Amino acid sequence: MQPVKWLVDFIDVRLGVREIYASELKGYLLPPKVNVWYTLGAVLIALFKLQIITGILLLMFYVPDAEKAFASIQYIMNEVPYGWLFRMLHAVGANVIVIALLLHMLSVLFMAGYKGRREFTWLSGFIIFNLTMGLCLTGYLLPWSQLSFWATTVATDAAGAIPVAGEFLVEFLRGGATVGNQTLGRFFALHVVGMPLLLLGLIAVHLFCVKRRGVSSPPFGKEYRASEPQPFFEYEKHQGGIPFFPNYVVKDAAVICFFIAFLLAIIFYAPGMFFPESAFQPADPFLTPPHIKPEWYFLWAYQTLKIFPSEIIGLGVQGLFMTFLALLPFIDCGPERRPAQRPLFMTCYVLGILGFVAISIWGHYS
Repeated sequence: MQPVKWLVDFIDVRLGVREIYASELKGYLLPPKVNVWYTLGAVLIALFKLQIITGILLLMFYVPDAEKAFASIQYIMNEVPYGWLFRMLHAVGANVIVIALLLHMLSVLFMAGYKGRREFTWLSGFIIFNLTMGLCLTGYLLPWSQLSFWATTVATDAAGAIPVAGEFLVEFLRGGATVGNQTLGRFFALHVVGMPLLLLGLIAVHLFCVKRRGVSSPPFGKEYRASEPQPFFEYEKHQGGIPFFPNYVVKDAAVICFFIAFLLAIIFYAPGMFFPESAFQPADPFLTPPHIKPEWYFLWAYQTLKIFPSEIIGLGVQGLFMTFLALLPFIDCGPERRPAQRPLFMTCYVLGILGFVAISIWGHYS
């Protein structure tokens, strides 16, 4: 123990690490009845780190060229030591991140965690969600398989329904009239540099908002009381709360381990869950495979475009829905956060989830 104490003392006199530990870790208190849903933020950070690590490893062997991309993926899967594992962790991990993001947003909505002057926290999180969808879309093309090629063709075609700027947007996204090598180059640059840099910046903003404003208390229990926000900045303190370290970190670590175990279970026991047959065939611009569908998290948007008689109406409905979600803290700004005391919101909440599931299933089988 003496060498450890000497090392801590050595660092402490130079950086004051004991003061940081006392104020930011041991002294940082969370609500006493904080539940497991509050750990999803830490889960997402851990999964994003895993994506960065596996992405860097894949970059060492991936070739962003239409003639070589599919072959480089096959080389990673079959020739590179543990390449199959890194690729599967990256590809399946993207799906698990979307699941964790949806659960995180649903829990915030259920507990009205966006209230209490937390509009910036919600908006930054909402942008992170949409940017993650963009990362999934751009990464989807990189294997240059039949599935990725034609799914990207369908996805970029949708932008053409926008009046006036539609044709320009399609050509801008593709880098030309059709999906080709130039599209792969654009999506590759966005996926490995542009969007990750934006995402890291937004995560930093989101964490700053959470830390600066304070974690909201769960709206449950007899002791919970709804309170009107003050007309000035007020940090939400939690006297007698749970220390972030080590008490809450242990809970974070347990849920992170659960999600990692879930991810590995899919890879080892159900590796084809997110990979239809067309994902293992090289892209052929002259052969359109039947029943090309987007990933499960885009099925609702895909089916919405098919429900309405015109794509522009479908895009408009999607745009209105997403705008409503983004502005929700400004619309539902009352002090009440208890689910039982918000019957209208909870009815819309349940119907929204059921609608999302139903339209996605419809899109899968249509």
